[in-house]
Amino acid sequence: MEKNIEELTLLLMYLTSWDEKGFIRDKNDEIKEEKVKTCWKGYSFDVINKLTDENYLYFSKGKSITLTHEGELLAEKLMDKYLKMD
Repeated sequence: MEKNIEELTLLLMYLTSWDEKGFIRDKNDEIKEEKVKTCWKGYSFDVINKLTDENYLYFSKGKSITLTHEGELLAEKLMDKYLKMD
């Protein structure tokens, strides 16, 4: 059940996110500016911490949080899993 809650939380974050310019570290550990998906932190902090530890979210001290590229990819797969309409 805990895994479902984490997946559904990430999916809701993705669905309620907005695009904005942000600064992220690329695979070479260099900081670059690109479009990122950001959402409010109105979710369980335990789940947010778990998703951050799993590198699906960037750490943030603010009121909003940003999805990593991996987080965006997983959320898109979760849309097929949970929202697939036949």
